[in-house]
Amino acid sequence: MSNIGPIAIGVLVLLLLASLYSWTVIFGKISTFSKATKESRKFVRAFRKATRLQEMAALTAEYSASPLAQVFEDVYETYKRQTGGSGPPRNLTPLERSAQTAASEAVTTLERRMTWLATIAATAPFVGLFGTVMGVVDAFHGLGAAGTATLRAVAPGIAEALITTAAGLFVAVPAVVAYNQFSARIRVFASAIDDFSRELLNSLEEIPVRTAPQPRAPGGDLPREAERGVYK
Repeated sequence: MSNIGPIAIGVLVLLLLASLYSWTVIFGKISTFSKATKESRKFVRAFRKATRLQEMAALTAEYSASPLAQVFEDVYETYKRQTGGSGPPRNLTPLERSAQTAASEAVTTLERRMTWLATIAATAPFVGLFGTVMGVVDAFHGLGAAGTATLRAVAPGIAEALITTAAGLFVAVPAVVAYNQFSARIRVFASAIDDFSRELLNSLEEIPVRTAPQPRAPGGDLPREAERGVYK
């Protein structure tokens, strides 16, 4: 390291910055995915227990990290514009489009900064290889200056080449592993979002039509048809 050249130092500094940014993205994604997973599970349980959509709409702020809550919020806003917040939807097509758009936006949010991981994983070995080439050049330069093939003449250049090669691999391998793992997690999230979107649209489609008040039957009870028609 004491005999390393300025080009190799520049390569190592560049790889160090790439490594720091890569690990920042990795730890940030681990935290984001963990929080999104936990809140999505809680949100689905709350959604399936709720009896009114208004109840879930009031709770979405508590699950802001969940992509499912984002989809529900966008679809519910479209539903409210159609119906005012009650009764069956007049047209499911806008709701399906809102669900698709929200799902796409949620997945895009999860994929944020993933391209940097891929870029670092792909380019770090070549940056290290550039330092390797320059180290070999220095080794041949030392060999030519010495005039004889001695270890003292070529050792500094070879050592410089090996250091930059190892540094490039040290930066690239964690980025590759993290990118593959995160890509798999994102596919799982995308599948869960699609499943929830279908479940939400089915729930909206099954909302019964409100019926007009009917005269009480003898005995003071409402007819059964009226009971079934009230959206509770």
